[in-house]
Amino acid sequence: MGSGSSGPYTKQPRSAVRRRFDRLFREVVKFGAVGGVGLLVNLITFNLVRHGTGLQVVRASVIATVVAIVFNYIGFRYFTYRDRDKGGRTKELTLFLLFSAVGLVIENGVLYAATYGFGWDSPLQSNVFKFLGIGVATLFRFWSYRTWVFRALPAREAVASAESFLEAEPGQRPAPAPAQQVS
Repeated sequence: MGSGSSGPYTKQPRSAVRRRFDRLFREVVKFGAVGGVGLLVNLITFNLVRHGTGLQVVRASVIATVVAIVFNYIGFRYFTYRDRDKGGRTKELTLFLLFSAVGLVIENGVLYAATYGFGWDSPLQSNVFKFLGIGVATLFRFWSYRTWVFRALPAREAVASAESFLEAEPGQRPAPAPAQQVS
């Protein structure tokens, strides 16, 4: 076989739909990695607080959820969504805490209903319903974080800037700023 462009190993350009799916898949994997470690932080903290302090189940769960929220923010900001808009950190953190609080209510509402509504309060039952609550809350958190908190950079501005640079004649391209001399 020659070095021609035909053959079984020719790399075909990916469609726009395929590229979007690949980006979403990578995002879900990164979200899941941070979330998986956050899940362990949450469950370990929950069991340590519950059995180490004697607090009621839902109170121990709320403490564990808050610890996991702090861990997850750091993981999401600096790993999962590190390429997203970094402007307006105060707004980002405020929205993150708001949606995390809603997730906390969802997560601990499931545990509360199981514990106080149905009387399922054994350590195994508490962990099962804690885990179930985390799962339901995670669906909400994924949607809200990617939609409202860690927003993608506006693509139109980036594409327009790149296109205008490429369309300009070589003599018309803006020259790089001169380096300042230190005297």
